[in-house]
Amino acid sequence: MTDSKTTTKTVNVTSKASVSVLFAGDSGDGMQLTGTQFANTVAVRGSELNTFPNFPSEIRAPAGTISGVSGFQLQFGSKPVYTPGALFDVMIAMNSAALKANLQNLHQGGIIIAGTDGFDEKNLKLAGYPAGVNPLEDGSLSNYTVFPVPVQQLTREALKDSGLSSREVDRCKNMFILGLLYWLYNLPYEGTVEMLKSKFSKKPLIADANIKAVTAGYYFGDETEIFANIGRFDIPPEKEHGTYRRVTGNEAAAIALAAAAKKSGLELFLGSYPITPATEILQNLAKMKKWGAKTFQAEDEIAGICSSIGAAFGGALAATNTSGPGLALKTEALGLAVIMEIPLVVINVQRGGPSTGLPTKPEQSDLFMAMYGRHGEAPLPVVAASSPVDCFYTTYEAARLAVEHMTPVICLTDGYLALSSEPWAVESPDNLAEIKPRIHAPRKPEDPPYLPYKRDENLVRSWAIPGTKGLEHRIGGLEKQNETGNVSHDPDNHELMTKLRAEKIARIADTIPLQTLDNGAEKGDLLVLGWGSSYGAIKTAVDQAIEKGYSVAHAHLRYINPFPKNLKEILGNYKQVLIPENNNGQLVHIIRDTFLIEPVGFSKVKGLPFNEMEILAKITDLIKEL
Repeated sequence: MTDSKTTTKTVNVTSKASVSVLFAGDSGDGMQLTGTQFANTVAVRGSELNTFPNFPSEIRAPAGTISGVSGFQLQFGSKPVYTPGALFDVMIAMNSAALKANLQNLHQGGIIIAGTDGFDEKNLKLAGYPAGVNPLEDGSLSNYTVFPVPVQQLTREALKDSGLSSREVDRCKNMFILGLLYWLYNLPYEGTVEMLKSKFSKKPLIADANIKAVTAGYYFGDETEIFANIGRFDIPPEKEHGTYRRVTGNEAAAIALAAAAKKSGLELFLGSYPITPATEILQNLAKMKKWGAKTFQAEDEIAGICSSIGAAFGGALAATNTSGPGLALKTEALGLAVIMEIPLVVINVQRGGPSTGLPTKPEQSDLFMAMYGRHGEAPLPVVAASSPVDCFYTTYEAARLAVEHMTPVICLTDGYLALSSEPWAVESPDNLAEIKPRIHAPRKPEDPPYLPYKRDENLVRSWAIPGTKGLEHRIGGLEKQNETGNVSHDPDNHELMTKLRAEKIARIADTIPLQTLDNGAEKGDLLVLGWGSSYGAIKTAVDQAIEKGYSVAHAHLRYINPFPKNLKEILGNYKQVLIPENNNGQLVHIIRDTFLIEPVGFSKVKGLPFNEMEILAKITDLIKEL
């Protein structure tokens, strides 16, 4: 095969620090696969990377319509990137609906590569354009650099001797456009060729057709004259040497559970019920049987968490994963885990609600449910991940807290983090924190009677594994007598146990790191306080605000219950606190109630993550008011 980095003519190559690209088309156009392969290629080359897959909410949205558009946005560059880009520089529009749905987010002067086959009369009508109007021809795109490419026609020509049906041939057009993008950004396509050989190893005709399509797209870029005015682009990688892999948030969470089990010496059990966008955690752990992971796909959410509670009682590192509607179903069982005081990791991959809501869209609207969504007084630790890679570290920390403090822990991610990806310098197990289970040794004849709810200085009880000699004790959801664990309906005992369980969670603050600033001065005009997936947008916006000379800083919370012990002090160092959230203002209420201050809330509930432009504009407005 000819080396894809070799061209047959001299082409001007412009070096760029970063670029944001959107692949957009119908759900059946393969945009997610195309974007994923492009992301894999730039990651292997060593570029910094951040991605955002954006799926239609409908399973079978009508082809050609706005509601059926599927997109995959990514930003890659030589320097660290923290978002997929507020606006993108290049848009691949496979049809007119893709163009119409996304044009407002393309930079003025940005590049549009339009598949002209998707701009025929039928597609234009489905996209809602007036009769006789074609944006590729009416001058409405004069502020952009437009390259009409007959993708379907060229793919059919390249595969005319493939032996495949016309429908099968047309499904290869995403590989043609992928090859064209590889040429445009001076990237090799050999990695994709190897992927296609592996993916379709039992379907050689399909493999060969897709390989021909990606090759044809690459050499179309090399041979056509339409790109003569802009040439090609190169984003030279500058990543430090090391072992990297591209990881999504869901993949990172699954790996973290497996790592925590190994580090703690416990067997891993995940009881789960499939739910968008959390299912991949179950799927990834199901592939780890050879490392001892045990997975159980239950008949519903309640069975999933109850099986995990049983596994935790039996001595396993137990976990369950879900999204908002599933967490609602798990709440009664969570109360059982709280009163039993057993370790359990609950990963909640948040999505838009209420009810079924927006299954494929991210939101941060489950914070109140994580904090308070159980009957009775049932406090538990809540932690939140801030990036796809941080899903590993936060899930691992959730497992450590659960095991060492004998409590269920809720780990919050969301659909953006779960399905987005970035490069990860694979962590050495030696660098991970130790996890020390509080497993009680067998009772000797001379030992005093075993007291299952006798506590240490952190109010943590021991873990009695069933079958251990001399450690027989009661379990269940009825209130326990202090220390003995016997059933008790005594009013004073109930109040005592309620306060003990709450104080146990509060004392976790003594064992977690102090809050730090991500960037900015220790005192100033404005602190932007964030949690979860808003991290990248806040960091980028605050960096830009500091460059403008604004007195602004950024702190991002991992530990939400309990808060780090120094958070009150940090909040008091600024004239105003801004809290951006992908909800209608939940952390704002918690901060106000806890610290008796008046932070400014900044809400976005559109099923889309924040971008840095929105947050920078809000920062600018607040600074002007101070």
